[in-house]
Amino acid sequence: MFDRVLIANRGEIALRVIRTLDRLGIASVAVHSDADADAPHVRAATEAIRIGPADPRRSYLDIEAVIAAALAAGAQAVHPGYGFLSENAAFARACAEAGIVFIGPPPGAIETMGDKIRARAAVETRGVATVPGIAEPGLDDAALIAGAARVGFPVLVKPSAGGGGKGMHRVDRPEDLPAALAQARREAAGAFGDDTLFVERFVADPRHIEVQVLADAHGAIIHLGERECSLQRRHQKIIEEAPSPLLDAAQREAIGRAACETARAVGYTGAGTVEFIVSGARPDEPFFMEMNTRLQVEHPVTELVTGVDLVEQQLRVAAGERLAIAQEDMRMAGHAIEARVYAEDPSAGFLPTGGRLIDVAWPSSARVDAGVEAGTAVGAHYDPLLAKIAVHAATRTDAVAGLRDALAQTHLPGIVTNLGLLRRLLEVPAVADGALDTGLVDREVDRLAAETTPDAAFAACALHELPPTTGAWAADGWRIGGARGARLRYADGDAVATVSIDIRATPWRISVERDGAARPVAEADARAVRVLEDPGDPSGALWAVGPDGDARVAPYAPPRRVRRGAAPALASPMPGTVVAVHVADGAEVGEGAAVASVEAMKMEHVLRAPVAGMVRLDVAVGETVSRGQQVARILLPAGASDEEGTP
Repeated sequence: MFDRVLIANRGEIALRVIRTLDRLGIASVAVHSDADADAPHVRAATEAIRIGPADPRRSYLDIEAVIAAALAAGAQAVHPGYGFLSENAAFARACAEAGIVFIGPPPGAIETMGDKIRARAAVETRGVATVPGIAEPGLDDAALIAGAARVGFPVLVKPSAGGGGKGMHRVDRPEDLPAALAQARREAAGAFGDDTLFVERFVADPRHIEVQVLADAHGAIIHLGERECSLQRRHQKIIEEAPSPLLDAAQREAIGRAACETARAVGYTGAGTVEFIVSGARPDEPFFMEMNTRLQVEHPVTELVTGVDLVEQQLRVAAGERLAIAQEDMRMAGHAIEARVYAEDPSAGFLPTGGRLIDVAWPSSARVDAGVEAGTAVGAHYDPLLAKIAVHAATRTDAVAGLRDALAQTHLPGIVTNLGLLRRLLEVPAVADGALDTGLVDREVDRLAAETTPDAAFAACALHELPPTTGAWAADGWRIGGARGARLRYADGDAVATVSIDIRATPWRISVERDGAARPVAEADARAVRVLEDPGDPSGALWAVGPDGDARVAPYAPPRRVRRGAAPALASPMPGTVVAVHVADGAEVGEGAAVASVEAMKMEHVLRAPVAGMVRLDVAVGETVSRGQQVARILLPAGASDEEGTP
């Protein structure tokens, strides 16, 4: 076994690897960018080394810098975590050339499985079924369009390189395919440095089921059961569980054998995951999608039901040991389910958010893999995953209920997250029944993403802002020489919530007026909500932390009026980098035309013209923009005018 291991990653996965290294008595070496100089994984490691600036291309993705750090620290091996360099064959080779063990599969396996077109061909030689489609190297757009017509719509456009749903697009109509191909190529080139695409038939009623495999260098390959990963947004998993509620024992064994054959097809060693698309109506017909040649984000649910530490197994295989676990020894006990907590705004199309965490509260009854703490600043450079919360119980019903309770105990004020959506998703009857598919979140998204600030949150903020009653205050509702109450107004979406407080009664009378209706709020309920100030928010917004979750409560400001004929502006909805400008400065565009694309936290967002007119660009490709920064204006045609209101 190794004495010293470098973790070529950051955040929660770096901390996860450090925990196993600590348990095994192995020294850990963390690497960090300037943005992560005081990050939790840096402090948790035995040693930490700076490798570059915040830009991941100049730090965590810099192979030379990572290798130099490993050599300087005397590390015998490198654990790549997931993301970054974990599926980079050139990095695996660089480790070998430097005399360092790469804790992962051979470079050849990474290359084959990293190219989904080659991967399909490789597994087909082992009798593993693949989704019908057109998948050949070097296909141009014309060939893909022709192939899609033969496959039949709807289709999925997929990058040959990479994973995580990036660059993947469902296309339902032939006329939408050219634009989808252009965006997919741009996203794939930006994320993976390779814009090769292929097209697959979209499987009806699809479920995403993956199988965990372990293989040693002596020819032994086993599977550790499957995970159900069908609850996704934008092809990115948000809730995973083990085992799948869809499969019976025979189907579980069959898909496990297919996963092992997939690993044999490329001479795989270490821990890996084979992903399948399965029709809910035909669970006995799994189609191979891809193999992730690394540890998966959702590996905790497998660890909880099997009792196997997958990081330890990776270390032992990399050190040359034989697997100490035989297939007949594998058992899955109970049920585990995990939720991913992201810094994103579901109500704004899951756009990444950011900010600084004012406070953090984790559940005591769950496994929490987190890379953030109170005071952590979340920027636009890295993946928006903040934490994973996993629960293990005897039954699926108990596990789902346990995860609901755990999410209710989780609070991350200071950053807008998907916690509310996750809580509501677990209440959907189909989720409780295990009747899942990859489109469920998209179908329910309007209801799931709708955030309603509780009345008690508004009331709590009003109480927090009340001045001492002994002093005179001239705000509305207060009178010099003896206060009787107050009226305070807060933003409620585009509307206003008015809190009225009468302190002459005991307890105080509090009501919240919204949408023309006033509702009473018990003083005790309002005082049960904690109110935190965010010194970094110039708007003066407060955070209300209560049993119904975290709510950002901002003072109400009347809409700013703009003169008729003013140019409507396009503002970036998130901090990020301008990765594309779709029109020339001065070009005439129609309403809804793509003007520019901004990327942050591995997500691209297209800004579209709100009205028809002439574009005036305020940014260029490569520029960094802040949230709310003006990207372009649309000059209206002569004689036209926009309506009065906010720009």
